[in-house]
Amino acid sequence: MTNNLSVVINSDAQQVWTMLREPAKVAQWHGWETDDLAAEINQIYFSPKVVEDADHTSLVVNGGDIFTLKPVPAGTEVSVTRAAIDHNSEWAAWDEDITQGWLTFLQQLRFALERHPHGKRRTCFFSVPGGEDSAIEKLGLSNVPAPGEPYDLTLATGEEVSGKVWFRSNHQVGLTVHNYAEHGEGLVIVADQPTIPEIRPEGGSLVIVSTYDLGAHRLEAVRGHWDKWRAENYPTSDPPH
Repeated sequence: MTNNLSVVINSDAQQVWTMLREPAKVAQWHGWETDDLAAEINQIYFSPKVVEDADHTSLVVNGGDIFTLKPVPAGTEVSVTRAAIDHNSEWAAWDEDITQGWLTFLQQLRFALERHPHGKRRTCFFSVPGGEDSAIEKLGLSNVPAPGEPYDLTLATGEEVSGKVWFRSNHQVGLTVHNYAEHGEGLVIVADQPTIPEIRPEGGSLVIVSTYDLGAHRLEAVRGHWDKWRAENYPTSDPPH
């Protein structure tokens, strides 16, 4: 397994470009729901430092990382090339975190375009501290099948879930989940985070649950399962949002 900042999306380049250049569309795949998501999106994708290529195949976001779109037989290959990091800067310690974040968000972009291009995403997000066992291990996801293969298991949260393995990398697992969307599937990504001396010395993990068009009762039930598991296994962590 590798951490490759490139995905092939079964959509044409114009559809991908639209998902990158309309704030409301970006909000359906970048990050997760927070009070400051709109401000974050504006800072990264729409600040004066952002540079759009005239032919809509390259986008330099604030910070210097570059999105590149390349038509391929299966759709569009979307890659992120990281900007060179000044290892003496205050951001140097977060370099791997940023790389892992782009990996997560590229997979969320692919999922949004391929499965819910017009859907309304609602998320449940939380992070937990590190320790002896990663969240991937605690949830029973260490030995899921290869990407594209079906799975059927009972999570450590107590939920019975099924779908397909969306992706796997050195530190992340993504699963589609049948009952996390009114039509089609939702997406769960569990990511183990790298250690950062003096900031996060034991590492940690984060969970992003993306649901689509669920009713309020069903959405609250999903959140409840995850929050119960978090509170039992990581009592010092903050509740989901």
